[in-house]
Amino acid sequence: MNWINVFEQIGCSVASREQLLAFGASSRMLTVAVRGAHLLRVRRDHYALPSLHKLSTRAVRVGGKLGCASALRDHDIFGFDSVKAHIHLERDGSRLRSPGDRRRSLTPRNRGGDLLHWSTLLRPEEANEYRIGIVDALAETLRCNHRWHALASIENALFLKRITELDLGDVFSRLPESRQHLRKQLDGRSEAGQETVLRSALWEAGIESEIQVEVPGVGRVDGLIEGRLIWECDSRLAHEGWDMHVRDRNRDIDAARQGYMSIRPAYNRTMFATGEVVEAVKNLLAATRHFRFLI
Repeated sequence: MNWINVFEQIGCSVASREQLLAFGASSRMLTVAVRGAHLLRVRRDHYALPSLHKLSTRAVRVGGKLGCASALRDHDIFGFDSVKAHIHLERDGSRLRSPGDRRRSLTPRNRGGDLLHWSTLLRPEEANEYRIGIVDALAETLRCNHRWHALASIENALFLKRITELDLGDVFSRLPESRQHLRKQLDGRSEAGQETVLRSALWEAGIESEIQVEVPGVGRVDGLIEGRLIWECDSRLAHEGWDMHVRDRNRDIDAARQGYMSIRPAYNRTMFATGEVVEAVKNLLAATRHFRFLI
């Protein structure tokens, strides 16, 4: 039996034993397929192809679904934490298993650092067999992640047109009143998560910045700080190859000829050392007030 075709025709990534038997498989065929590594027995009576993503496998094995940032990344939306699985569990979830061994009951010691989110889904109809929907994932990341990273996920979903303004009502519905102000900071023009993180950090530091600014003679830039410092959020994906580096350096020179400074923090520096990037911005802005021409 061609198991890839079977799963394609069933239309799912994780199939129950009943589904596979109804499609024509037998108990012996399932056993042989698992022993031959053609199928993965994720948990009791639940099977998947070996190609199923490791984090998805862990979530289903526990007895839940991918949630929060893990679900967002599976939806091709920015999610900050991708090392450990964020696993959504229903409040009445039972018979939970270790993500590393379906034969062992789940305990705090054997969950491998995975993060568990116990809640009732806002939109259960948008979930599939291994992950929750986008609106629920965004609502979870608001409660789980740092506010800058959560806003980055929401803005990326807006930019990609994966959610609407109406969806935002549900996303923020379970936040306390003290955090509702975060909705006013959203700007769906941000094209990358690091843009949102840096803009949010600058705003909290009292530094004015605009995003997606058209600078004559230079072109569109990711952001303009206090009207004089251009910032570009460089990532390997968008700046691969020497030609791209040459283009960026020429843009910096063209900007400098018009009196603009430039700063290009790399992704890891922006996301994991945000305070250092903000400090660098402050020092660059301060330096422009203390210089003189020698001739």
